[in-house]
This record gives sequence, C-alpha cells and structure tokens, in this order.
Amino acid sequence: MKQETLMSFRVSLIAVLMVFNITPSLAQEDQVPLDHSHHKVSSERIPNDAKPGEKPVTAQAETTMGMEAMPGMDHSKMNHDSMPGMDHSKMNHESMQDMDSSDKKSAGQISEHDMNHGGTAFGKTGDMSSMNHGGGESMSMQGVSAPPDARDPHAYSDGYDFGQSPRPQMGDQDLLGSLLVDRLESATNRGSTALTYDWQAWFGNTYDRALVRAEGDIEGGTFKDARNELLWAHAITAYWDTQLGIRYDSGKGTDRGWLAFGVQGLAPYWIYVEATAYINEQGRISFRLETEYDLLITQRLILQPRIEMNFYSQRDDTRAVSSGLSDFEGGVRLRYEILREFAPYVGVEWAGKFGSAADNLQAAGENAQGTLFVTGVRFWF
Repeated sequence: MKQETLMSFRVSLIAVLMVFNITPSLAQEDQVPLDHSHHKVSSERIPNDAKPGEKPVTAQAETTMGMEAMPGMDHSKMNHDSMPGMDHSKMNHESMQDMDSSDKKSAGQISEHDMNHGGTAFGKTGDMSSMNHGGGESMSMQGVSAPPDARDPHAYSDGYDFGQSPRPQMGDQDLLGSLLVDRLESATNRGSTALTYDWQAWFGNTYDRALVRAEGDIEGGTFKDARNELLWAHAITAYWDTQLGIRYDSGKGTDRGWLAFGVQGLAPYWIYVEATAYINEQGRISFRLETEYDLLITQRLILQPRIEMNFYSQRDDTRAVSSGLSDFEGGVRLRYEILREFAPYVGVEWAGKFGSAADNLQAAGENAQGTLFVTGVRFWF
C-alpha cells in the first residue's frame, strides 16, 4: 500500500511538470515515455568571450517549444531562413490570434517594413547600408548622386555674381615689377677711377618672373667689361628661384653668348646667393658665384660683406679670362639708409685676376690685383 501511494505521487508530479513543458530527470529514472518531437537541441558553440585561463563555453541546448504558450506574437512575417540554429517547423502560428488591438498595431507596423535581417543587419564596420527596409531597395548612406535641385557648391549664392566688377584675384597672381640697383659706385685705385654698376629688374608674379641682370665696369667712357643676362625665374620654395635664360658678354675683346641656368635666393642665416652656370657654342663652361650678407648695426646703419668669383673651363685671352678661378672680388660696404629705398655707402674691396689673365695684365704693365676704395649709392623701387 505504501509503495502504491509513492508511485501515484510520482505520476502526479510528472503530470504537473509536463503541463509546464519541463522535462524532469525523475521521469528519466523511471523510464516514463515523453514526447520530445517538439524540441530541437543545438550544440553549436557560441562566441568564446572567456578571459585567458578560462575554459571555452559551449552553448546549452536551445529548446524550440510549441508556440501555444506564447500568445501575442506574430511570426508570420519573420524570415526563418536567416535564423540558423532555430527550428520553426513546429511553431503553431494559427494559434496566435488572441493578441489585443495594441499588439496587433505594433505587429502591423513592424511587418509593413518587411525587414530582412539575414545573417547580420550590420556589416563588419557597422555599415547600415546592407539593411533592406522594404520594396527590395537598398539604403545607401553615402556615395549617392545629388538630387537634381541641389545647388552647385561652386556657384555663387542664389545666382548672384560680381556683375560688372572684376572677380577677386589673389595677391600672388598680381603682375608686379621692381628695379634694384645694388651697386652704383666709383672705384679708385692708384689714381685710376672706374664706374661700376650692378643692377637687376624683374616683372611678373610671385612664382614666375622675367628677370634682367647686368653688371660691368665703365672706364674712360667705354665699357671695359659688361655682362647682361635675360632670365626666366621660377619660385621653387619661399626663398629660392630657379633661373633659365641667356647671357651676353661685351666690351673689350670678343663678344660671347651663353646659355644660363642657376638659382638665386636666401640661404640659411639670410645669406643672399646667386649661383649660375653657363655654356656657350664653343663648348666653354663658366660658373659664377656671388654672396652678400646684411649685418644690421642699427636699423639704418648696415654693414654688407660681399664676395664674387668666376670660374672658366678654358682661357680666353681676348677677354682677360683664364681657366679655373679667373677673378675674385671681396669687400665690405657700410651704408646708411636715409630711406629704405635709398642708401649711400662707402667701402673697401680687394679684387684680383689669376692664371693666364694675371700674366697678360702684368706683361702689359697693369696691376692684376689691388685694393679699391669705393663710394656709391644703393636704391630700389
């Protein structure tokens, strides 16, 4: 009698648990047959977020229960193919008709979008462009064409322009010009006096200019030596220009024409540099280097050291030119800027010729080297 009462209690307990869809282990012990056809167990491994040292986690069995116990949910619009690991074949959609009006309204609003969340709704980078929001059209977040009524971003607002007024122009596009007479001086050496000039003028904009340079000596009313250059200057940095053009030498001796190319600008510490190479039709090569530096004693009193030297590949006796280092000039000038554009100066300079040019001058009874005292004016506009 006691054993029959215990068995009756177990059967009653199993029946109560089955009502709530719970599979008791007690039933398994007594081998009570249960209907598991509405369950599907998946042993797929979920992403392992375990910390170092922890064991990986395996997904528990996923149970797909009969949907009779889940009223208020409309699964008729769900895309079951995009939900791997879930078996919806046992779901009873016909029994889900007892939702209230508010649930039906919410379900209807969602179903109208017919959202397709196959696989994942977002790309690897969180891009929402892969979402399908109905109508089979993909939403693109960027890269789309502008609408036909969009305003041209390069046009002026509302069609207004400058009318008869000229369009604005940047300062580096303006055409300007300047003339700098760096040296206009009288040089005296043992009773002989010569007039020396060194000037350059340019016209153009900030980046491209036409440049004219001229330097020479006038003695006895005639040009003893004259160098004239016509160059095209192009700015490559804020402080340096490249130059390409022609040079023409005149005065005593045979006139020479050269092709010129070089650089001009400010080296570190504000050292002014002109470095130019030349080549002519006879295959002669020449190189000229000139440097200057303005040392401000005061804001208006300025001491300027200056060096100039010329190199030639071949000697030219008609023009008193020797191969190698042909001539050298070095000196200092002290100027006072009455105006920034006008400054008189005095100075001293050592000048000399070398090589065959020096030999020819000495043979003619002239001095090949000597010290010069100079007075002159520097101006620009």
